[in-house]
Amino acid sequence: MEIVVISLVNGLVYGMLLFMLASGLTLIFSMMGVLNFAHASIYMLGAYLAFQVSQVLGFFPALVIAPILCGLIGAGIEVFGLRKVHHNGHIAELLFTFGLVFIIQRLVQMTWGMLPMAYRVPAMLDFPLFTLYGANFPAYRGFMLLVSGGMLLATWLLLKKTRIGLIIQAALTHPGMVSALGHNVPMVFTTVFAGGCLLAGLAGVIGGNYQTTEPGMADSMGPIVFVVVVFGGLGSLAGCFIASIVMGMIQTVAVVIDYSILDLVRPLGITTLPDNLLGEFLSVPVARIGALLPFAMMVLILLFRPRGLMGTRDT
Repeated sequence: MEIVVISLVNGLVYGMLLFMLASGLTLIFSMMGVLNFAHASIYMLGAYLAFQVSQVLGFFPALVIAPILCGLIGAGIEVFGLRKVHHNGHIAELLFTFGLVFIIQRLVQMTWGMLPMAYRVPAMLDFPLFTLYGANFPAYRGFMLLVSGGMLLATWLLLKKTRIGLIIQAALTHPGMVSALGHNVPMVFTTVFAGGCLLAGLAGVIGGNYQTTEPGMADSMGPIVFVVVVFGGLGSLAGCFIASIVMGMIQTVAVVIDYSILDLVRPLGITTLPDNLLGEFLSVPVARIGALLPFAMMVLILLFRPRGLMGTRDT
């Protein structure tokens, strides 16, 4: 029980970090129809910029400045890049953002080098918040939950309860009418893309010292973020939230389960498996294949429900 409870708590923290990162990608796709391959690279930039700013001003100013810088970078990408290739279709947009992945990675390596940065948890949050079954729960993880929860609430209020949120949603489905009413639709799309990048940068700020700030962090987070977006449903913020928590729990809990499928079916009287590749796979402990489970779940949901759990788009 101790291992399960601690793993579930850690899974919740990791899941909320995934949601903070994936929500920006979901917003961009739901509002603009652009699947941004470089989203995890913006997350990496957020971590590096936060490290740089925190060296001069401290962590909490970096918590504000770094996401804003990521949002401005995102606005520049949309205005000077995506807007130019948009008329060529979604393939051109995908290839453009795919190229940005390598450009951002090389720029990070040229600027900060190949070694991990000493981006650490701020001293004022580096203490145990409470003790659970003899294990300390760090205050910084509680802070991560607070920030991600506040971001979820703020995003929902912005989209559902404000005038700008109504304009954004209307610009998605009726851009001609919104433009006729005097609103600048291209500026609305730039704002959405910049907002998504701002959320990715915020995830980088609080995730960079929770994990490790190094040039490969985008490669490690990028695939699982796309799994979350696809599994939750393209364009659904609620589906993204559910999928983030589920994937965070699975990845955290699976690594401590030292049982195989054979162990689970043994009480039913099944003690042996076929002497082939399938039998070997079913006898492997879950801890060894835990990292594969989210991708297996994505494949299954694409086979049986291509729109995802709560998807609103199928194109």
